[in-house]
Amino acid sequence: MQDKQNIAADAVDNDNIDATVAEQAVEQELSAEQRIAALDAEVAELKDALLRARADLENQRRRGQEDVAAAHKYAISKFAGELVSVKDYLEMALLDQSGQIDTLKMGVDMTLKQLVSAFDKAQIKDIAPQTGDKLDPHQHQAMSAEEADAEPNTIVRVMQKGYQISDRVLRPAMVVVAKAKA
Repeated sequence: MQDKQNIAADAVDNDNIDATVAEQAVEQELSAEQRIAALDAEVAELKDALLRARADLENQRRRGQEDVAAAHKYAISKFAGELVSVKDYLEMALLDQSGQIDTLKMGVDMTLKQLVSAFDKAQIKDIAPQTGDKLDPHQHQAMSAEEADAEPNTIVRVMQKGYQISDRVLRPAMVVVAKAKA
């Protein structure tokens, strides 16, 4: 009988152990499901953050392109504003019917000063080589060559001044260069 009681006690203990194991398995299953749910939520949150970051980057790129386009479109507006007054002075000079050459010369001189001022503000500088200077193909364009006492490829005469804006040549100076005597 003792054996039956021991077996019954062992069965109760085994049932308790089985119940505990079953409870732990359920808890592990729940905790695994909770972890999966938590990880799914984190993945969804990261996807949302990625989409927002991509949208923000795209917006910044688009705004940058619009800023560059506006800069290109309106970059000349400041210089054009300076030239408007030069045009006004030239039109006034043409309307002058007084026939006084000195007045006309003074008006043209004022117009030239206004234009030079506009060029200075826009950083447009003259390329005005001197006779005897060496030909610089980056700033000068040799229109012809003529025999002269000067060293070959030196400037003999300037036909037309050139211009540069900052360090870029707008128009090279047109020059005549010396060539060796035949």
